[in-house]
Amino acid sequence: MTTQQAAVQAPPTAITIFGAAGDLTRRKLIPALYNLAADGLLPDEFAIVGFARRLDDEAFRAQLRQEAKEHLTGEFRQEVWNWLEERMYRVVATFDDPEAYQELKRVLAVADEERGTGGNYLFYLSTPPSFFGEIPRQLKEVGLTQEQSGGWRRVIIEKPFGRDLESARSLNRELLEVVDESQIYRIDHYLGKETVQNLLVFRFANAIFEPIWNRRYVDNVQITVSESVGVGTRGGYYDTAGALRDMVPNHLFQLLALTAMEPPISFAADAVRNEKGKIFQAINPIEPDEVLEEAVRGQYGAGTMPDGSTLEAYRSAEKVDPGSATETYVALKLKIDNWRWADVPFYLRTGKAMPTRYSEIAIQFKKVPLTLFADTSVESLAPNTLVLRIQPDEGIALSFNAKIPGPTVKIGDVGMDFCNTDYFDATPTTGYETLLYDCMRGDAGLFQRGDNAEAAWSVVDPILDVWSALPPRDFPNYAAGTWGPEAAGAMLRLDGRRWRRL
Repeated sequence: MTTQQAAVQAPPTAITIFGAAGDLTRRKLIPALYNLAADGLLPDEFAIVGFARRLDDEAFRAQLRQEAKEHLTGEFRQEVWNWLEERMYRVVATFDDPEAYQELKRVLAVADEERGTGGNYLFYLSTPPSFFGEIPRQLKEVGLTQEQSGGWRRVIIEKPFGRDLESARSLNRELLEVVDESQIYRIDHYLGKETVQNLLVFRFANAIFEPIWNRRYVDNVQITVSESVGVGTRGGYYDTAGALRDMVPNHLFQLLALTAMEPPISFAADAVRNEKGKIFQAINPIEPDEVLEEAVRGQYGAGTMPDGSTLEAYRSAEKVDPGSATETYVALKLKIDNWRWADVPFYLRTGKAMPTRYSEIAIQFKKVPLTLFADTSVESLAPNTLVLRIQPDEGIALSFNAKIPGPTVKIGDVGMDFCNTDYFDATPTTGYETLLYDCMRGDAGLFQRGDNAEAAWSVVDPILDVWSALPPRDFPNYAAGTWGPEAAGAMLRLDGRRWRRL
């Protein structure tokens, strides 16, 4: 038996994608909108406006059509694509051209007239971060951010939201000069993944786990986000960012907050975000003299991947400084100073050029206080572990100890595994469907609030300061195709623990 809400179509909407000729649009946004249309979640009163420097009308549609077929998560249905394609408009211009925004205003008025979108405008900034403040300012200049006559105006901002605490604060101030906080949707595509959303349901819709979700029963929590690819063609961006900025204050901290937060009073957006904010504020910042012990950085060198292919060193990648000190791997030990999690370490790790693409949250429970079985030592018992797999096979697994059949008492580790695709009739998604749908409906629960973004950066800033003052001397310190530098394992061994084997 399943309990579900009836699907409700999004309201009339015209979505403008700034950077419509970019990779994100082709691989994720258009396929996500296609999936929403195929599921009947987009209204007939819908329009897409592509805004980019090079967008020939017919070539734009033909290119999106071809790439949609390549990146769709399900089958391609011509009638769905035709429905979407006939609602496409374009503006060919640069992001800093004031005249272009007058043209955008005209095109949106045409969409209102032809498609009945009712003045509901969603602006998606799939652009370099340098335009996150510029585009909303230009939109305000032509009156496109002002909500009037019942129509709404919202702005989706991709990561990275700032590169440190100071820049995040500055960007928040700049945005709030032209739009209200309620109009800003800071997106993190990890929050669109089914298992991430399922974490709240798992915790707060089941009576058997929440009573043991605390320091009395949990020994440690490990959050892993590994990527099997190297930096590829993103060297220009990545060498100015690094793994810490790119992954921790957004993806990993969102996973941490959902794992550690208290039950909200409701699932209204601010009720959820209030509880997540309390976790960010409760994270004990790593002091400068603790950074070398509780924060590990790494950079991959050349190596062999599990499939036998070779990957060149990070420093050999295109647009990367041959002597780069940028980290491609981060491992952190964090402590949350509150009643529920005091003394429970949260270990976070993320890196590129790892053996496999894999993301999970692992809750490792404490060992039993006394072993009652002859010839079975406490050390031989595997700890009970609850694993929430985020990618690639979304699901939940629980391991526990059980007796191995036979005349003597021998104990073995048993696994119970739930996989979304095995249990529910659901097609794979891009991870953006839920986020786009929620934004059109005005539900900001899965989006970062400005104060929470700043609170996350306040934890990361001390680490950045120490790392910038003390350049690494051992880079590269792990080979491509391995699980990171030796120092990451040593950090856990000092606590008498080890990373989960993946």
